[in-house]
Amino acid sequence: YIHAEGYAAGELKHGPIALIDENMPVIVIAPHERFFDKTVSNMQEVAARGGRIILITDEKGAAASKLDTMHTIVLPEVDEIIAPMIFSLPLQLLAYHTAVFMGTDVDQPRNLAKSVTVE
Repeated sequence: YIHAEGYAAGELKHGPIALIDENMPVIVIAPHERFFDKTVSNMQEVAARGGRIILITDEKGAAASKLDTMHTIVLPEVDEIIAPMIFSLPLQLLAYHTAVFMGTDVDQPRNLAKSVTVE
C-alpha cells in the first residue's frame, strides 16, 4: 500500500514536477514513437531535479536516450496497437514483487470486498 500515481508525459509540467527530488523514483514508459523526444525532454527535467529514473523503452529508445538512468528496461519492438499492453507488464511485475517484499497478501488485498460486492 504505497501511493503511486500515473501521469501522461505532457501533464508532468502542470504540477507533478514540483514533487520530484532525489528521493522520488520516476518510472518512464517511453517506446520510441512519435512522442519519444517530448518524453525525453520530461526525463531531462526529472534528472535536473535529482529524480531517480527507471526507463522502460524499446531498443531504439534505449539507443536514442542519452540520459543516465537508475535502470533501463528494454522491451522488444512491437506494433503501436499492442504496445500499451506489453509496456504495462513490467509495471505489473514491479507492483507484485513490491507487495510480496512488503509482506502483503497479493491474493487478498484489503478492502477489495467493499468494491466488488454486489447485493
